[in-house]
Amino acid sequence: MKKLGFDSQKYIEEQSKFILERVNNYDKLYLEFGGKLIGDKHAKRVLPGFDEDSKIKILQKLKDKAEVIICVYAGDIERNKIRGDYNITYDMDILKSIDEFNEYGLSVNSVLITRYSGQPSTKIFINKLEKRNIKVYTHEAIDGYPYNIDQIVSDEGFGKNPYIPTTKPIVVITAPGAGSGKLATSLSQIYHENRLGRVAGYSKFETFPVWNIPLKHPLNIAYEAATVDLKDVNMIDSFHFEAYGEVAVNYNRDIETFPVIKRIIERITNQESVFKSPTDMGVNRVGFGIIDDDVVKEASKEEIMRRCFDTECFYKRGMVDEDVVNRIQLIMEEMELKKEDRRPVLPAREYADKLKEMAEGEEAVNPMSVMAFELSTGEIVTGRTSDLMDASAAAILNSIKRLANISDDILLLSPVILETIQKMKVDELGNKMTALNANEVLIALSISAVTNPTAQLAYEQLANLDGVEAHSTVMLNKDDEQVLKKLGMNVTSDPAFSSENLFYI
Repeated sequence: MKKLGFDSQKYIEEQSKFILERVNNYDKLYLEFGGKLIGDKHAKRVLPGFDEDSKIKILQKLKDKAEVIICVYAGDIERNKIRGDYNITYDMDILKSIDEFNEYGLSVNSVLITRYSGQPSTKIFINKLEKRNIKVYTHEAIDGYPYNIDQIVSDEGFGKNPYIPTTKPIVVITAPGAGSGKLATSLSQIYHENRLGRVAGYSKFETFPVWNIPLKHPLNIAYEAATVDLKDVNMIDSFHFEAYGEVAVNYNRDIETFPVIKRIIERITNQESVFKSPTDMGVNRVGFGIIDDDVVKEASKEEIMRRCFDTECFYKRGMVDEDVVNRIQLIMEEMELKKEDRRPVLPAREYADKLKEMAEGEEAVNPMSVMAFELSTGEIVTGRTSDLMDASAAAILNSIKRLANISDDILLLSPVILETIQKMKVDELGNKMTALNANEVLIALSISAVTNPTAQLAYEQLANLDGVEAHSTVMLNKDDEQVLKKLGMNVTSDPAFSSENLFYI
């Protein structure tokens, strides 16, 4: 059992308390949410014990006082931007989020399309939402935002934006990802509230960086690694130190824009801002939930290594530039980490090299696809791609057999059944990928478990794959990657394509 480094219940209580304290100062509080509101896998990985849904549970406790506005930048819809954790586009993520908010009993006020200028795909998305009776608003880009304050705080700036009527004292502003316009939306709403004679405030629900731990703490460095493509850099909040004589950590974008945001709020309200620093603007009690700093440090170092692999794979696929790879490598150097420090890496590579030596002819041209799992017992289990199944599927079966103490000689699935599924996949469905993937093999296992007691024993071990560290010698296809993540595994890959094919990989 993995050691815990974080008390999630304490965090939920602390964060809820501080949000309510902020609300008491205003008629309405616009609360911008940084990071993922539901399923925060990064926080779960770096803070062992963190409930990945703790943010939504905090809001659920406040549901009688809160409603939600979801923002999305029209340009992100237009170019089909993908959320990497779920491998779905931003527009699909919004639909998913609305369903999840409804399940938690949270009221979704509307969806706001920011920087909208009639983009065709965005029009289709707006129609789709409105057909399902979801209110949609649009904001155009404001010239000179965020620096031309005279233009912004005027009838030609925020004044041109439609006001979104809200009824509850807490208005949560969330989005699928960074750059969606959450801050501008909050400020625009405060502008209109002020014109209507209401006292409205702004705060930011923060998780990372953690303001009250050291700047170079691995937990804060892991945040830099997670946002390496955004070029986020943690810094000492000079405004906070000057105001209070207290060292606090924030990140470059918030520190750089703080003076401008402060002046915008002061211009809107015609009074001095209560905020003396960007740290003041945040509601962040994560640091008070840490119960074992050493556990958090180790988990954060693991995350930095995972992010390094991810970044190199993104570069291989042409998704990021070389400077992003250079930045993550500098972070690795700074933390004195090597990719090989990740325990499943070398066993996977060594097995692949052994298979390569054994292979002959064209089969040896492409890298050998091998997966290695580090189980909760500390054992390393491997699987390789064969004619029948791919490496992910093989590693899953080998691992659950090991956890269930089933001999390697015993087959969980009849080859006849697997070959029949494979035949249907290729002959009837026309799939060129002949090896069965993890999803297909797991379905076969679940069916076999009904009549095969041994398969049932293995099937019951699937839950014990949660938290397993996994590494592949080639970049996984999206289907396998999503299955492994849904099982709760932390997956990395070497930046190598599994074949020379451009589509069927």
